[in-house]
Amino acid sequence: MAQQNKKRWAQLKVGLLAIFALSLLAFLIFLMTSSTGLFVKRTDVYTFLDDSAAIATGAPVRLNGITIGRVAVIGLSGSSEPNRIVRLTLQVENRYLPAIPVDSQAAIAAENLLGTKYINIKKGRSPTTIVAGAEIKSLDTREFDDVVQQGYSTLASLNGIFKKLDGILDQLQAGNGTIGKLLSDDELYKKVVGIVDETHRVIASLDSQEGTLGKLMHDDSLYTDLRGTLARVNTLADGLQQGDGTLGKLLKDPALYDDTRATIGDLRQLLAGLNQGKGTAGKLLNSDDLHNQLQATMGRLDTLLDKINTGQGTIGQLLVNPSLYQNLDSTTREINGLMKDFRANPKKFLRIKLTIF
Repeated sequence: MAQQNKKRWAQLKVGLLAIFALSLLAFLIFLMTSSTGLFVKRTDVYTFLDDSAAIATGAPVRLNGITIGRVAVIGLSGSSEPNRIVRLTLQVENRYLPAIPVDSQAAIAAENLLGTKYINIKKGRSPTTIVAGAEIKSLDTREFDDVVQQGYSTLASLNGIFKKLDGILDQLQAGNGTIGKLLSDDELYKKVVGIVDETHRVIASLDSQEGTLGKLMHDDSLYTDLRGTLARVNTLADGLQQGDGTLGKLLKDPALYDDTRATIGDLRQLLAGLNQGKGTAGKLLNSDDLHNQLQATMGRLDTLLDKINTGQGTIGQLLVNPSLYQNLDSTTREINGLMKDFRANPKKFLRIKLTIF
């Protein structure tokens, strides 16, 4: 009987030790996971929202980002007024109550777009602070919903971009397109290597002072000539700046500038007069009557030339009638012969006959 009692007492001690160990483990887990102390006193305050935005019980309550409590209860308020449909009971540590003005505002926030949501109280400026059971005004949760929706839209856009990038990478790995061929085409790689080799040879030829470019880079006499040319150009530019020579006077002489402006002004007046039809040249440019007369004269001249070409009239016969040309030629020759005889023996042709009646 004594042996059985000892056995039971041993089992009881083992059970009590296990219970103590589990309790101690639970206590340690609570201390490591809890954001508030075990024996800290808390006070319930309330806030109302239009939508809970999927916030969970036990979510942190923060004052300007500092944890001061947790969400204890989430439920419907029974009211249909805007922004008062959902009631949240917030357990806030008593020591933080004097730090929360009555004009503070509570709102739902999140660590990031997909992070855990919490209640963040934005501290007000009123000198009066809240008391136990007080109501903290809240911001409209629709703004938070809009931010979340925009975040989802952004994530969807990023997902589409990543899919496109994945497709592009697949195309590159398959060797499609110009970049894909650059990455996978051995022939193109060999061509690029050949171009690089040619570039190295060109650079080597430049360093070896061979060829035109090599001499240009290493010939001291060419460098000296270039410096001399630049010096002469600088001298010429200095002379122009000082007004030397014709170009210098064109750049520096105010009288020449004034004469040029006056000439341009006279030219503008002349062109304006021509456009207005003044003077002979202006009338030639703008007079329709003179144009018509010239056109009529050209028409008559064209008709006269047609008649001459067809052999009409004396001039036309002279141009197209061979016999008339021959007769005129023979007559001209006879006149020339007569003139020669006259010059040789004028007495033959000049006879004076006196008759007395």
